[in-house]
Amino acid sequence: MKLASVAIAAVFHTAVCAVVKLDSDGTPELEFEDLTVVGQTGAKIHTTFGDDVRGDFKIPLYLKDGLDPESKRQRRAERSRKMKSFTEQPLSNNTAILTNVKDYYYYGYIGVGNPPQKFSVVFDTGSSNVWVPGEACVSDACNEHRQFKNAGSTTFQSSPQKIQIQYGTGFIAGDVGTDTVQVSKSLVLRNQSFAMTSQEDKTFELPRSQFDGLFGLGFTGGAEGNIRSPVDSMVQENVLKSPLFGIKLRRDSLSGNGEITFGSYDTSYTNNLEWIGVYGDIFWATTMEGILYGDEPQNYLYGADKVSAASGVLAVEEKARASRKALLDTGSSLIYGDPFSLAAMSTRIGANPLTGEIPCPVLASLKSFHFVLGGKRFTMQPEEYIFHDPATGICEVQWMPVSDYLWIMGIPFLQTYYTVYDIKDHRIGLARMRQ
Repeated sequence: MKLASVAIAAVFHTAVCAVVKLDSDGTPELEFEDLTVVGQTGAKIHTTFGDDVRGDFKIPLYLKDGLDPESKRQRRAERSRKMKSFTEQPLSNNTAILTNVKDYYYYGYIGVGNPPQKFSVVFDTGSSNVWVPGEACVSDACNEHRQFKNAGSTTFQSSPQKIQIQYGTGFIAGDVGTDTVQVSKSLVLRNQSFAMTSQEDKTFELPRSQFDGLFGLGFTGGAEGNIRSPVDSMVQENVLKSPLFGIKLRRDSLSGNGEITFGSYDTSYTNNLEWIGVYGDIFWATTMEGILYGDEPQNYLYGADKVSAASGVLAVEEKARASRKALLDTGSSLIYGDPFSLAAMSTRIGANPLTGEIPCPVLASLKSFHFVLGGKRFTMQPEEYIFHDPATGICEVQWMPVSDYLWIMGIPFLQTYYTVYDIKDHRIGLARMRQ
């Protein structure tokens, strides 16, 4: 399936061009020039979700632009401070703290090698590979970030394998090696294969990407190069108390950070978790059967079976007929789906289907959207699916068209729901986040 057929594109994203200089302490100093561009949708497609889904799907990771220059300077200074003090910060036994960058993405830290070399990474449920910048990489993105030094690790093992990965936005290529990967104080993978990049495109340059690399949380079936994914390594090496992890992403307007807990989860959510099955053995995807607005009966999911607005529950045979899949993706900045459904949703609430903008005064009169995933209904309120920028007075929807078949429930959705990922039983638990 080619993405060229998707004609609707969001034009409210901002790309930032930067000229890189170095301060006396080695911190990148950047001069900014803001340019308005249409949203990017990526190109290469790499794997399938089953016989009932036509075509292939790229690895998601859709990153949104848009930081203003002053915010970028503040974020860069904050990142520099945290990176300098990271070696002095104790890691908790099983929890990694995630830094929120303006609700665009979240990153935490890992150590690679022995002794561990520290890297900031996006913990990404929408991919399955681990990669960090390689020492031999000469791309600007690599030179602006920490680079892994093979000779600096006593446990590093090289291999002749090379790898290329095309994301929804972004491309990397590199060499595969094996070494110790430390996620937290008590979570250490002794023989984890990972990529050391030899090439990274502009997506991963500063100031857009403040993280060094990626830590894929998908299954081995979704990994490029037939590499065992780290979550499957965790189970096989028996380093988790329980074969699961929980993710909490808070909005920047609130406390603004996030956390990922391996081997357990926040049990205060236990009684509220709604469990849905995972479709396939690639990423954390499930079936998607409907999109409802308020108490209206219309199903806004294009081509899907009708769902009862009263209960949002589907019979087994109805779920089997549903053709859509939805991926819960911590590495994507927005909600992405087919253009027909999203245009209908935007039109229903009075938003411009091309730009995504909506008059801010109408927010008080909007109703909730209900997404039916795995046969169960999950609600997003207007303040959760509409972004309001008080600095500019602009309001816009937090979705964008990309694929006809695969929906990507990115950060706006995952800021609404606390999620638990059960690796062994292939299921996801969701509970509405407490603010």
